[in-house]
Amino acid sequence: MRSFDRIGALFVPVLLAGCAGSAAPPAPVISVADFERHVATLASDEFEGRKPGTVGERKTIEYLTAEAQKLGLKPGNNGSWTQQVSIVEITAGSDATLRFDDTALEYGKDMVIWTKRVVPEIAVDDSPMVFVGHGVVAPEVGWNDYAGLDMRGKTAVILINDPGFATKDPDLFRGRAMTYYGRWTYKFEEAARQGATAAIIVHDDEPAAYPWDTVQNSWMGPQLDVAAADGNAGRIAVEGWMTRSAAEALLRANGRSYAELVQAASQRGFKPVELRQRASSTLRNGIRRASSSNFVAMIPGSKRPDEYVVYMAHWDHLGKTLARSGDNIFNGAIDNATGTAGLLVLARAFQESRRPPERSIVFLGVTLEESGLLGSAHYVANPVFPLKKTVAALNMDALDAGPPTRDVTVIGFGASELEEYLADAARRQDRVIKNEPTPEKGFFYRSDHFNFAKAGVPALYFDLGVDDREGGVAAGEARAAAYIVNDYHKPSDEWRPGMDLRGSLENLELLYQIGAKIAGEKRYPNWYPTSEFRAARDRSLAAP
Repeated sequence: MRSFDRIGALFVPVLLAGCAGSAAPPAPVISVADFERHVATLASDEFEGRKPGTVGERKTIEYLTAEAQKLGLKPGNNGSWTQQVSIVEITAGSDATLRFDDTALEYGKDMVIWTKRVVPEIAVDDSPMVFVGHGVVAPEVGWNDYAGLDMRGKTAVILINDPGFATKDPDLFRGRAMTYYGRWTYKFEEAARQGATAAIIVHDDEPAAYPWDTVQNSWMGPQLDVAAADGNAGRIAVEGWMTRSAAEALLRANGRSYAELVQAASQRGFKPVELRQRASSTLRNGIRRASSSNFVAMIPGSKRPDEYVVYMAHWDHLGKTLARSGDNIFNGAIDNATGTAGLLVLARAFQESRRPPERSIVFLGVTLEESGLLGSAHYVANPVFPLKKTVAALNMDALDAGPPTRDVTVIGFGASELEEYLADAARRQDRVIKNEPTPEKGFFYRSDHFNFAKAGVPALYFDLGVDDREGGVAAGEARAAAYIVNDYHKPSDEWRPGMDLRGSLENLELLYQIGAKIAGEKRYPNWYPTSEFRAARDRSLAAP
């Protein structure tokens, strides 16, 4: 899940252009009791943190299926409630090693490494190291951090985020706004394309947008991936992170400073820096194969059943670990029992509506979001419903606990016409939509709607604002910050009786209004012409 952050005061008015037609029917009352019941159940210890391929997954899918049947939904995948996703779980032993010449980094404290290759053990010996800046190859902006390099057999040391982050130059990439090139997933993919043997990303709290303990919680222990026919042989032998302090020590030993090289790597004309050290690493893996499930339910449309509005949420979380004493279950109440519960309460609202949807409504619970958006990627590669006929994807990734707010935060603001539907619905709640204040953190690229966007499907993802009606901006900022510090990807993200979910319910009402309006129209909302996803959508709609 993308993390929460403070919301700025920038408000850009949006007119509901091109959205003429009758308004969505009034939403049936979305039951607070129902929502609380679903969240409390899905986040209970009985579900063991909802890790894919475990008993927690089985209980989650059984619960969603039983509730969907009670609501009278239809199984969405040709008579089945699920779409199977073959997965492999690889667990690196705690004896994993990473050395730069004679300097050994401590697993967990200084570095976290793994391999996605499905092998019992792997080693990297005496690999030449190269600092490759941000590790970006972007021909459309004339940028290539690997220019002139032959990375075969070498280890790439890579900065997180984009070249524009350090300088805040609005003309460099997107200035302070992160693009997909800033994401860790891209950096490993590009290093593999370049032929690197290993790739180590330098963790830095601000450009990464999360602290080191998030790296530990997310990448230590069992790692899940979609099972590829070649056993992921095309992946880098060793992937991982190291702390900023470990990187600073490495660069000092080369007569350079971290701050100096960050600045150099953020300028056009940057040249990669060959380091004196050589990297060596060993990993021993436990391997387990399993299958996971995307959950698919639907309400067939009354007039255009072959056109689809998709509500989506990831049901998975981090499971439980034996590596810590005390509370060792990552319950994921906010992340993302709330979004998963949202699928069920929205389904009930549509079933109780006086006006049946003219387009089909799909309720998609995807797996493996916490492992790199893999369940949604599998769905997009193997769509149950044609992507060309998928009119919109509305994502729910963490419905924040909190009181009603005067604002709504749009993630990836300015991307698509779906924001116009949101602005219209928010206006009826006496709320305004606002731009996210930290686009450099790339939240748009860190949740499952992104895979739909890459395929051209217009997607919308928004959060509770921070201008609390009862406590103002200061209270809202404190609430958002407290979740990140205290609960995000920690066992403390659990259901607490009496949690204030009024803000979440207001956002669910917005989601209902948006989906119901789109489902009652004939038009296809699109990306704005400036969006990088517009071309894919236009090609899709133009295809026979």
